[in-house]
Amino acid sequence: MWQIISCYFFKLSFLSKIIIVGGLISMASTPTSGLKWVRVNLPQYRRPGELAQLQCDYDLGNDTLYAVKWYKENEEFYRFVLKERPQANSYKVEGVHVDISLSDSKKVVLRSVGLQTGGLYRCEVSAEAPFFASAQSEARLAVVSFPRNDPKITGVESQYQIGDEINLNCTSGKSYPASLLHWYINDQPISNSNTLIKYPAIEHRHGLVTTVLGMRFNLSSRHFLDGPMRIKCIASVSPLLWRDDRSSVVQNLPVHGMREALLLVRSNGNHVNCNLLIILIVLPSITYLQ
Repeated sequence: MWQIISCYFFKLSFLSKIIIVGGLISMASTPTSGLKWVRVNLPQYRRPGELAQLQCDYDLGNDTLYAVKWYKENEEFYRFVLKERPQANSYKVEGVHVDISLSDSKKVVLRSVGLQTGGLYRCEVSAEAPFFASAQSEARLAVVSFPRNDPKITGVESQYQIGDEINLNCTSGKSYPASLLHWYINDQPISNSNTLIKYPAIEHRHGLVTTVLGMRFNLSSRHFLDGPMRIKCIASVSPLLWRDDRSSVVQNLPVHGMREALLLVRSNGNHVNCNLLIILIVLPSITYLQ
């Protein structure tokens, strides 16, 4: 019997906090006194260069442990056999670097994770005689690289007239996964497909991605009813932690490293001056994708 487990954390405290992400619990079909279940717990996400601890919890009941095996995308990279010497061994899999000294029958520690480390991980637990029961569980590990730079607004002219077309681009910093870009005019989100221009993502070495989103509209006096017109572009990153052929689940993670760029446009009669371009801050507050 399989049961999908979903856990949600609505507050980011420490990067080391452990959650279940798309985890599957496997119930062993043996007498209740034997191996009962296996569950994989993975970090919420990891950044390149960090350690990642993969936890495999299980209830053996009255059974004796034979072996614990770990797989990434169906390739075995770690094995712990209780009666062998040495008990722990690792095997070469791209993007997976096991620290044997920190790993045992319940956990595997990966060092210096990179973008290739991300993927689907499975733990398989098997018991000794007389039942030789086995069960497994899997979960997905996300590796996220946040942008180092603020988004950049380009295409700004020094002067416009009412009725002129404004054609701007917003370009994110390099990240993985790709940054999500959103335009705002006077704090109102712009979602009209006739106004927004979507460009292909720019892929860089080592898997990082730059996103570009254009915006085109005609300048109107209504844009200045409350004073200067404010044009803002916000870039955010929130990793997709689980996807399969049937559905997708986005974990309620903080939109981390949210950054914004602001363009202030002032009107003087029929003439409009773009006299201030500000690249703003990393927002101190944490918000969430719903």
